[in-house]
Parts: sequence; C-alpha cells; structure tokens
Amino acid sequence: MSVLAQRLPSYALFAALLSAAGLPIYIHAPKFFVDSYGVSLAALGAVLFGLRLLDVVQDPLLGRLSERLRHRRGLAVGIGAAVMAAAMIGLFAVTPPVAPLIWFGAMLTVVFSAFSFLTICFYAQGVAKADAMPGSGHLLLARWRETGALLGVCVASVAPVALGVIMNAPFAGFAVGFAVLAGAAVLSMRGEWRDAGLPASTGFGTILRDPVARKLLMIAFVNAAPVAVSSTLFLFYVEIALDAPGWEGALLLLFFLSAAGAAPFWGFLAERYGGKPVLLSAMVLGIVAFGGALFLGPGDAIWFALVCVASGAVLGADLTLLPAMFATRMAKIAPSAAEGFGLWSFVSKFTLALAAVALLPLLENAGLQTGSAENPDGAVRLLVLLYAGVPCVLKLLAIALLASVTGLEEAR
Repeated sequence: MSVLAQRLPSYALFAALLSAAGLPIYIHAPKFFVDSYGVSLAALGAVLFGLRLLDVVQDPLLGRLSERLRHRRGLAVGIGAAVMAAAMIGLFAVTPPVAPLIWFGAMLTVVFSAFSFLTICFYAQGVAKADAMPGSGHLLLARWRETGALLGVCVASVAPVALGVIMNAPFAGFAVGFAVLAGAAVLSMRGEWRDAGLPASTGFGTILRDPVARKLLMIAFVNAAPVAVSSTLFLFYVEIALDAPGWEGALLLLFFLSAAGAAPFWGFLAERYGGKPVLLSAMVLGIVAFGGALFLGPGDAIWFALVCVASGAVLGADLTLLPAMFATRMAKIAPSAAEGFGLWSFVSKFTLALAAVALLPLLENAGLQTGSAENPDGAVRLLVLLYAGVPCVLKLLAIALLASVTGLEEAR
C-alpha cells in the first residue's frame, strides 16, 4: 500500500503543526516579551517552570481524557486545534490587555494545554495506525511523523525572522500563519481519528509497573534535557557568544533542515541494525558534534554553522527512534496508548521548563543582557558553558541509561 493510501503525509502535516507550537515557543516567546515589553528573564523563566508544574497533574489527566474521548476524538481534536490557534494569536498578535507577564502566562497556559492534548491524541492514534500497517509500521510512521515535525520546526523557527523583512509585525504574521496551518492539518487528518477497537486502557499502573516503559520514560526525560538547554539559550549564544546578530534564523533553519534530512536515514539504519545500537551510536556522535560549540567565540558563525549541520543530523535519530521504541512497547503492554503518551508528553516538556527556570536566572545574575554592546566576560563564559557543556554531560547520562535497558523489543 502506498504512503498516500496510508495517509502518511497527513500525519507529517499534523506533526508539523504540533512542532510549530512546541519548541519554537520556547525559542521565540521569551525573547519577544523581553524585547517588546521589557519583562525580565528571571520572571519569564519562573512562569515557564510554573506552567510545567501544572503539567505534573495535567498531562497524565489529559492522557486519560484522550482515552475516554477516543470514540469522539476527531471532534475533540478539532476543538483543541482551534483553541491552540486562538491562543497563539493572543500571545503574539494581541497587545496584552493586562500586565505582560500575566498575559504571557495565560496565553501559554492555553497553548500548552491544547498542545499537550493534541500531542497525546496524535501519538496514541499512531500506535493503532502503525500496528495496522504492514512491515515495519512503527518505524515507517515515525519517519514520516518526525520528518514532518522537523520541517514544521524549521518553518516556525525562521518564520518571524523572514516575515520581519516584509512586514512590521512579524510575530503577528507568524501567529496568523499558524492558525492557517492548524486548519489545514485538521482537515488533512479527518477520518483518521476513528476508534481502532483496541482494548480499553488499564490506567497508568500498567505502564509504570513495566520496567522497560519506566526506563524509556527516564531516558526520554534525560535525553530531552540537552535539547531543552540548547533551545533555551540558542538565541543568546548566537547574539552574544558568537557576536552574530542576524544569523539566528539561518542557523536555526540549517540545524532543523539537517535533522529533517537525516531522520529517514536513521530510520532505515534502525530497520537494518536495530533501534538501540543505532540510537546509541548517534548519541555518541552528538556529543562529538555539539561539543565543538564550547570552543567558538566572536566571528565563528561559519564554524558554528558546521556544528549545526552535524548536531542537527544527529538530532534526527533522537526524535525518530526513541518515540518509535516507546510506541512499540505501548503496543505490547497498553495498546490504547493515550495514557502512556500522556506520561511521555509530560517528561518531554518538563525538561524545557526546568532549563528555563535553572538557566535564565543564572545568566541574569551574572550580568548577561540582550542587545547590550558589552557583557561581562564571566557572563559570556557562563553562557558558553551552559549552552554547550551542560548538554554534553546530560547526553552522557542518557547514553548510560539507554545502554542499561534490557528486554527492549526493536521498533517495527
């Protein structure tokens, strides 16, 4: 059966929508509110962390809600996408009617809540979809899904910069474009949300009692931390450490295009050699590639572009293979999967907020300022160490955890 007949491009488009609402918000929103409304970095970091504390309760409960709505999931997804698009417009295109920090927190609460629910529904539906596909269903779906997600990140990451060339309110344009993408993605996926007739969920206990599922959730948490750290500090690193303002959009695009281009390659390797050994090899390569950023400074934007290409290509393995492994495990122990991906969503996102609350106040206390001609040498050195050194240490821990997993079925 062709990929068009299986509607895999629709899964790629919906994944692009979700990715456009995820990582780019952490890249753009804090700096947008700092530059536009003068909100402090420490205050924004505290709000982001508080929102993720909400997820401690919310994401698992949204997983349960998705499970209960699986017979009406199409309608629920349509409502969730509309709410998320409206909140995105409120975040970037509406002048705050209250204190900017309060408005920032309120709009992000809505965006993240809708994002969580849609992500859980999408990945849970993917388990049923992959099981019904011939051959290596989980890896094939993962390749389409994660490639679409990475392309969505590419567009969302550079859209405000590109729109800034042609309009005075680029972030408002980004928000409107996001709403259009939401409508297209929902229409493309119509009919895919049907109940697959899987057994009813047995709750979180089945997942948390399974040693392999627990270890995979821990790996997801630790392995997402390097991306969380580097994403939170990327714009500051390029502007201040490299002294290359204006390069941010091109470098982000290069990074995510490399990841999108490499994702199918890692999937093919996993089908031939197994997901675990391929992912372990990619994680080691990631440390080698990204560690180069530790030794760069002003005027090294071209060298950093090479780092972006290499580390982006390795990211394609992380984003493709690890979710496929977890989906394969869910298909065996909890086929409805909604609550399992509720837990997965929580651990994946919590790292982003933890990075924000831990790192942004450190840099502010060290005297780091955006748009400043002069930053203390100590603050710049701290920025480089946090941006490039901490992720490499965290990646080593993720490698150790993955190497210790036994009883893991290969993704199929």
